[in-house]
Amino acid sequence: MTSPDPRTILITGASRGIGRAVAEGFLVDGWRVVLAARDQAALDAFAAEAAARGQLALPVACDVADEASVDALFERVRAECGRLDVLFNNAGVSAFASTPDELSVADWKRVVDINLTGSFLCTRAAFALMKAQSPQGGRIINNGSISAHAPRPRSVAYTATKHAITGLTKSTSLDGRPFSICAGQIDIGNAATEMAQAMARGIVQANGQVMVEPLLDVKHVVDAVRYMAGLPLGANVQNMTVLASSMPFVGRG
Repeated sequence: MTSPDPRTILITGASRGIGRAVAEGFLVDGWRVVLAARDQAALDAFAAEAAARGQLALPVACDVADEASVDALFERVRAECGRLDVLFNNAGVSAFASTPDELSVADWKRVVDINLTGSFLCTRAAFALMKAQSPQGGRIINNGSISAHAPRPRSVAYTATKHAITGLTKSTSLDGRPFSICAGQIDIGNAATEMAQAMARGIVQANGQVMVEPLLDVKHVVDAVRYMAGLPLGANVQNMTVLASSMPFVGRG
């Protein structure tokens, strides 16, 4: 570690994609990184790679949609790290592309449970820990999406949850003020991870045409989260949008 008393960040959805990339960035910066996802084996392998580099990662399997699992995760953080400086609410899923009438209630609930309820459960636990710790305070960063502003076709469940994340972020930001708890949201467009490869192959636009969309190097997302997390608690990025500059977002539809 580069510091005898590293700051601690908890990242959900840390086993792949944006979550893993952000975790790797914070490990390089000398933070203690709590890796949370459902796949314990993947987390263990990631933590072993970090340990081999002299970095400190704590792998904890967690289903963010399950209250008991989230409570157990944050108890591990409290017991083993002593405090939590930053929560990055990153875990999320989408449903099969469908119009509202084609989407099953089960698929709707799955997306809502993970994207929205999961973010709330982690926010709830982080808020309590940050409120109680000394010195008091911390930061919660929610991974929204371009879909928090404008939907893609056939994405009703995902879009609804990402719009709701904006409300969760704003309410947490307001309620956190007396306790030095900041909350902000990063909305990411087309980061180049395995989950964004559909954009590179071609994806349906609002006019029905299929178009290849440009991708953003994920390192720019990592740098954006680093900036948000590194601010003193007297300053906050309430909302940030980072995207491939020529993707069809401004003017979508």
